[in-house]
Amino acid sequence: MLNLTDSEFMRLVTYMKSNYGINLEKKRVLIEGRLNSIVNQKGFTSYGDYMDYAFSDPSGNEAITLVNKLTTNHTYFLREPAHFEFLKSTVLPHIEKTVRDKDARIWCAASSTGQEPYSLAMTIDEYFGPRKADWDLKILATDLDTEVLRTAKAGIYAEDMLKDIPPAWKQKYFERYDESSYRVVEDIRDQIVYKKFNLMDKIVYKKPFDLISCRNVMIYFDNDTKNALIERFYDCTKNGGYLFIGHAENVSKDTRYKYVQPAVYRKMIK
Repeated sequence: MLNLTDSEFMRLVTYMKSNYGINLEKKRVLIEGRLNSIVNQKGFTSYGDYMDYAFSDPSGNEAITLVNKLTTNHTYFLREPAHFEFLKSTVLPHIEKTVRDKDARIWCAASSTGQEPYSLAMTIDEYFGPRKADWDLKILATDLDTEVLRTAKAGIYAEDMLKDIPPAWKQKYFERYDESSYRVVEDIRDQIVYKKFNLMDKIVYKKPFDLISCRNVMIYFDNDTKNALIERFYDCTKNGGYLFIGHAENVSKDTRYKYVQPAVYRKMIK
């Protein structure tokens, strides 16, 4: 196994922090463990040579491969189910009552391979039922990695990945794709708009969001980066709108959001 030198480690830590807000200062062992295989696979003799290659790739794809290798997080359908229960019991009734033009704005800000935005879409479909036809309920789903976005857009999952899906949902929202996998039905796939986005970039939006779900990505950020992102989320959240974060994450007590329940915050109506 190659050894990561002190200078290589600091170079990578600085790069990840300045470009993506990701803090790896205490992740040296993780870096070595996750990058060793890709460095060897691509024929490099040092981490520094691989970084030269990744950072200079004009397409930016290799840098994203590097980022994804270091931050891949386990995801699955209906993860942290309390959020989806709260969505159905509180957020969606609020949207239905207050969004006069029936154009709801929902952003899944770390979509990964799609399980979270599809879980949101299925919950929305179940809540609205036939009334959904009168609404624009498309979900914006963003991620850094174009490869996981392609996987998400395809909506194809191995059968064992559906173990947390209620049987009635599996029958309604999935169709057999091949002997070992299922595909999300077209109506639900069409409800998601996938885009590549770096959370460190300026957030551009046409209308403020009724719900922003950014779960289990800020664990990689230091406090200053995380708090600054949350305040930028606040600025593009509609009055009365909600923010979901991961249950392992926390928000500064100085945030302008109001705490509602674990991992749920709200921009209060002025």
